[in-house]
Amino acid sequence: MTAHRRSRRKNKFRHRVSTRLQNPSIWQCLGPGLITGAADDDPSGIATYSQTGAKLGLETLWTLWLTYPLMVAMQYVSALIGRVTGAGLAQNIRQRYPAPVLYAIIVALFVANTINLGADIGAMGEAVRLLVGGHALVWSVAIAVVALILIVAMSFHSYARLLKYLTLSLFAYAAVLFFAHIGWKDVARAVVWPHVQWSNDYLTAIVAIFGTTISPYLFFWQASHEVEEQKHARNEQPLKRAPQQAHAQLRRVRVDTLVGMAVSNIVAFCIMLTGASVLHAHGITDVDSASQAAKALEPVAGHWSFILFALGILGTGMLAIPTLAGSAAYAVAETFKWPRGLNKHLFQASGFYAIIAIGTLLGVLLNAFEFNPMTALYWSAVINGIVAVPLMVIIMLLSGSTAVMGKFTASRKLKWGGWLATVVMGLAALAMIASWFHSGTS
Repeated sequence: MTAHRRSRRKNKFRHRVSTRLQNPSIWQCLGPGLITGAADDDPSGIATYSQTGAKLGLETLWTLWLTYPLMVAMQYVSALIGRVTGAGLAQNIRQRYPAPVLYAIIVALFVANTINLGADIGAMGEAVRLLVGGHALVWSVAIAVVALILIVAMSFHSYARLLKYLTLSLFAYAAVLFFAHIGWKDVARAVVWPHVQWSNDYLTAIVAIFGTTISPYLFFWQASHEVEEQKHARNEQPLKRAPQQAHAQLRRVRVDTLVGMAVSNIVAFCIMLTGASVLHAHGITDVDSASQAAKALEPVAGHWSFILFALGILGTGMLAIPTLAGSAAYAVAETFKWPRGLNKHLFQASGFYAIIAIGTLLGVLLNAFEFNPMTALYWSAVINGIVAVPLMVIIMLLSGSTAVMGKFTASRKLKWGGWLATVVMGLAALAMIASWFHSGTS
């Protein structure tokens, strides 16, 4: 190929990318935010929402119109840090805060993610068993192996596109509602005029919902995914070095985050409503796993609702494995300055891929022991709701620092949203802890 032809091809590519950035469709805008929002409704999220709906009925539906703006604020701030600095959250924290602070965050993130991975993989294996038979543990091992092969073998562009299309599996949970009898007047009343209870179960459920929807691993994943997207595009740079790209990139990130978190919260609402209207209404107030929630739907809502629910578990689980394992791997690799990224080959970033493999395999190993995944997930969501608060403080301080963000510090509106999310999470955690002490002394 002559130098002239190479130059023409390069200019043509740049023109195509430039046009895409200037006049993108909604679908082209969607990427890290959509995948992050969809991954939030993983089998562990399904378990938490199903259990909350089954136990408390419609009483906690109101939380989801509150979690949406708070989730948007925190995820947008996380994405902004990644896109502006060209570095993930762990790298930015490492550069600004003492090492023990970062190590504590990383250890908590890895442990919580591994528990979530174990329960997610186990729920997927159980879902396959319910659909086609066989042994759940064997299916769990097979699913983990397939997920690892896809992560290692596929290019970042192809894998990101696969994850993007997997988000369509979430619509299974909206479809389930067509097979259930819903009292929409009661639903509207519960959403608009909530009945708040001062009880251990209720306040713990609120913190679990917040801990599931506003979760540390989502912050790390979306920031790192933005960095990957920027590195993959040949003509894009961190906004601190290429401020002329800011208008197009910030618009894309904003649309991506708004849509992604809307999808996440709508699906969470559908799952919680299904648990309330189908399970709770028929006296089923306790479920041990997401797959049990799927199985419980069959006799009261029909065979198709069970199949849709089970298929949704598989689809969201395939989103959750790379998100959970990947967010921990990015955080560890950034902490110890290892080569990292899904755009690198296995031997170029062996430590990064080793963390993904270790987390996934430990998750599979958890399923070889008898443990209650629902209880583990529920309480890990509660712990996430508590641990997320100091991390959110750090993220908000980073986003407002000119030393970190240059002239792209978070806007006043975004700061209000992010700090409000932090305060709400903190108050919910304090209310839950206070209720524990109150019940212990009464």
